[in-house]
Amino acid sequence: MEKNGFKYRMLCTLTFGDIYGQIITWLIVIMVSLAAALALMGASRPVYALATVGLILVLSLPFLLFAFVTTLLNHIEFLPIEEGATTKTPGGTLHEKNLPQKQKPAEASS
Repeated sequence: MEKNGFKYRMLCTLTFGDIYGQIITWLIVIMVSLAAALALMGASRPVYALATVGLILVLSLPFLLFAFVTTLLNHIEFLPIEEGATTKTPGGTLHEKNLPQKQKPAEASS
């Protein structure tokens, strides 16, 4: 992407702590659906038990995916980079643009 002489770098700042609450909520939903299924299974209604688990999972999955995707999109940033600037990559190494290399590339020996 280039506009007005600037290039942009995409940076994702999402961490596990940002989605931790969503994962805990999803686990609670699964446990409640399994508890409901076991209660119905004990009442000798296995078809209703399977239908209950399937219904709860099918109805809650879109909400879970929506929460994950919106959280991810809220943690994506586009930062302008000036031409020839030194930038730090996510791995922690420095990347220097348009500067001469001090080392030769590796060559295969025969």
